[in-house]
Amino acid sequence: MKNNLTILFLLVIQLFLLSCHKEVQSEKGGIDLVSNVYFEASKGLDNMQSFHISKINYSGKELIELVPETTVPEINQEAYYIKDSLCYSLGTENSNRILSEVVKNQKSLLVWNKKKGAIFSKEMIPNYRNRRNLSDTILFKKKYKRFEINSPWNYTRFYIYPTDTILPYSIYRHAEKDYGGRLERIDSYNKKTDIFVSLQLLPRKNWDGMAKDIFEFNHFIKNRKSE
Repeated sequence: MKNNLTILFLLVIQLFLLSCHKEVQSEKGGIDLVSNVYFEASKGLDNMQSFHISKINYSGKELIELVPETTVPEINQEAYYIKDSLCYSLGTENSNRILSEVVKNQKSLLVWNKKKGAIFSKEMIPNYRNRRNLSDTILFKKKYKRFEINSPWNYTRFYIYPTDTILPYSIYRHAEKDYGGRLERIDSYNKKTDIFVSLQLLPRKNWDGMAKDIFEFNHFIKNRKSE
């Protein structure tokens, strides 16, 4: 009887811990992917160029990705509608696109094969098993867990923000699961080319203008059809 009570107590504890670590899906917002590239990094950080790689907007599990022009980030060179693992080109001229019609009439592309904007990958971080955990740090008033991977050709440091709230886009989801948070920054130094690259994932609450128009227009169409 005592053994049975002990087993029951342990099961209750395990269930409680699992419930405490349940992930929460963020329902609405945006994500900016920004990269700063430093050339001849060993000589200083003055020779630098910034790139706004992607502006991802999401409503539930539906994503509208805007890919900015390299030289003029205010202008979009491409827009995508992404759902599950499929991607559809939207162009950049018309915000009144009925997404269900786009899916019906346009040939889809697997997100893993998309060349512009955010990279979607099912692969693990190279050399991930040989990572080394580092002490926590604070950047921009946020506390991060960290680990590093050092190889003969590259040194990379990863920053994970502890949170139960997950986003519909992740750079490396497997690392987020292992560390219980969101991977928001990767700093990488190429020892051969002397180039330092900082990639940042910046979550935000609001949609970009074009994505807002698309989401709201399609929400209106759905409501009208259900009446």
